[in-house]
Amino acid sequence: MVSWIDRWRGRHRTPVPETKAANSSFVTLMRQQSAQWSGKNFAAHAKLGMMGNPVAYRAVRLIAESASRVPLHLMQDGKKQSNHPALALLSRPNNETSWPDLTEELITYMLLAGSAYIEMVRVDELAQMFVLRPDRVTPCVGKDGWVNAYIYQVDGHKRKIKAEGAQGHTLLHLKNLHPLSDHTGLAPAAAAMQAIETHNSACDWHKALLDNAARPSGALVYNAQHGNLSDEQFARLKTELADGFQGAANAGRPMVLEGGLDWKSIGYSPRDMDFLAAKDSAARDIATAFGVPPMMLCLPGDNTYANYREANRAFWRQTMIPLMTRISAALGQWLSEHFDQELHIKPDFEAIEAIAMERLSGWAQIDGLNALTRAEKRELMGFRPHHHEGEDHE
Repeated sequence: MVSWIDRWRGRHRTPVPETKAANSSFVTLMRQQSAQWSGKNFAAHAKLGMMGNPVAYRAVRLIAESASRVPLHLMQDGKKQSNHPALALLSRPNNETSWPDLTEELITYMLLAGSAYIEMVRVDELAQMFVLRPDRVTPCVGKDGWVNAYIYQVDGHKRKIKAEGAQGHTLLHLKNLHPLSDHTGLAPAAAAMQAIETHNSACDWHKALLDNAARPSGALVYNAQHGNLSDEQFARLKTELADGFQGAANAGRPMVLEGGLDWKSIGYSPRDMDFLAAKDSAARDIATAFGVPPMMLCLPGDNTYANYREANRAFWRQTMIPLMTRISAALGQWLSEHFDQELHIKPDFEAIEAIAMERLSGWAQIDGLNALTRAEKRELMGFRPHHHEGEDHE
C-alpha cells in the first residue's frame, strides 16, 4: 500500500529532477485566505440569519412580536372611530390571518428583505389584505423613473399587479431607506450579515473542535537528509494538506507524520485568538444592527444599561416607536385611498407597559414641581385645562 508520504516523495513514480537545495530544509506554511462572504439577498438573510443564527432569530422575533402587541386606533376628523369598515379590515385582514399574525409577517420581511408588500384584493365588494413574500415581487419602473406595476412570480407563474387600481393603490410597498436604491429597501439583516456569518463560523468552528478534539496549527518542516522535494511534490503536499486538514469541517483532525516530516506549532491556539470573545462581539453587532439592546438578548459583556427595564424602554423608544409610527402612517394613507376618506392610523403606545410606566414617572416629576400652577402642570401632562376651579378630573 502506498502511503501518502510516499506519494508526496514520489517513490512509486518516475523520478523528477530535483530543484531544491541539497543541504537545507523547508517550511510549508498554511496560506492565508480571504474571508468568504455569502450573497446579500433575501434567501441568504433568511437561511443564514433568521433560520441559522439564534441571535438574529431572536432579534427578529422580538421586534415582530412586540409590533403585533401595539393596538391601532382609527382616527377620522380628529375623532376615534369604533365602527368603520377599515376597522373590520384591520381586525381580520383575510379569512386565514389575524392582524397580529399579519403584523409579524410584515415586520419579519422588512427586517430580512428591507421591503414588505401588502396586496388589497376585492372579491364581491369584500376587501382582504395579504402579505406577499418580497423575493417574489419585482417593481416595474417606467420611463419616468416611477414604479407603475409589480410582477409577482411563484412556481413559474407570473401576474402583474398595477400600482394604481380602481380604488387607489392595490399594493402597499413598505421599505426601509436604501441610500443606493430608489425602489427597494435596505434590510437590517444586510447590515448585520458579516457579523451573522462570523458568529455562524465561530459556532461551526467550536462544533468541529468538539468533534475532532484539536486542530493542527503551524508548519511542516521537512528534513533534507531524507531527500529533497520537487516543485510538483511540493505543490501536491500543499494540495493534500488543504483538502484534508483545512476548513472548519476538518478542524481538530489528527495529522500523521512520517518520512522526515515534523510539525512545528507556530500558529495561535483557539484560546490565544479568543474565539469566544470574537463570537460575543459578533452577537452584539447583530443586536445593534437590528436595534435591540444586547441585554434583552441575554448577551454577555454588555453593561450599557443599568437594568433590563431601562434596556426595554430604550428598545421601545429607539426602535419600536419609530417603526410602528412609520408603518401606521403609510397604512392610514393607503386605506384612505381605498375608502375615499381621510383616515389616520394611530398606534396606542400607552397600552405598552414600558411606555406607560415611563409616562407615569414623568407625571410624578411634573406634579412635584411647586413652581408651576395646576393648569400648567396639566398642560405639560397633555390634559385639557379645567373649566372649574378645584375640579380633579376631566
